[in-house]
Amino acid sequence: MTYKPAQQTPAQQTKETPFLEKFPSFPPRDDMQNSLHLDDPAHQAALTEHFGNHAATIVLSEIPVRLTPSQQAGHRIPDLLIAFNTDRSLAVEQNGYSIQDQGKPPDFVLEIASAGTAENDYTHKRLDYAAFRIPEYWRFDPTGGRLYGAPIAGDQLRDAAYQPIEILEIEPEHFHGHSSVLNLCPCSDHGQLRWYDPLAQQHLMTFAEERAARISERAALLEERAARAAAEARVRDLEEKLRNTPS
Repeated sequence: MTYKPAQQTPAQQTKETPFLEKFPSFPPRDDMQNSLHLDDPAHQAALTEHFGNHAATIVLSEIPVRLTPSQQAGHRIPDLLIAFNTDRSLAVEQNGYSIQDQGKPPDFVLEIASAGTAENDYTHKRLDYAAFRIPEYWRFDPTGGRLYGAPIAGDQLRDAAYQPIEILEIEPEHFHGHSSVLNLCPCSDHGQLRWYDPLAQQHLMTFAEERAARISERAALLEERAARAAAEARVRDLEEKLRNTPS
């Protein structure tokens, strides 16, 4: 499958090319999986900050994917999409990810299991994402595997078909595999979706962890200031005593 080069962004378009093909609006989903497992922990923000280069890196939730925006059938809306060396502003303007207009498929997609969508995720969506030539497709099951059969699973595209990525149980109820395209380890940690950075040897922090770290840093700074002020006060007292001591 070949793709034509990405179209110009809206800022680059001239009066001769004013039309930008957009995706139609899709109805909102009727479950809370993204809110609970992506939005509340702030994984999307953490991943965006981790990868940087915001203009050319897309990290978005529930963004429709098609070969072209006007394609009548075959769209998919992954819970999380990550794409490098792309035009983020074009995806925002088009209200979706057009493989033709971006010039390449997304690099990574992830689905979060829900009772109503789980079977479709590991059957039909798996085939469609492979047909789109998306290099990696991952699935996270917050029930610990009751819906997908595994707490977390990943597939890598090889010869136009997905092959399973090895998943390791690092400790009880902590599973992870390695994403080659992200160089991160998607994890299921006691039923929570996490992202482990093997280079930094730590997880990307959740919003709650970042907030706790900021509070701890501020408390340490205030304690340091108080200790410094107390030490300076003791020095002043000693100097005053020395000045008042008869020679």
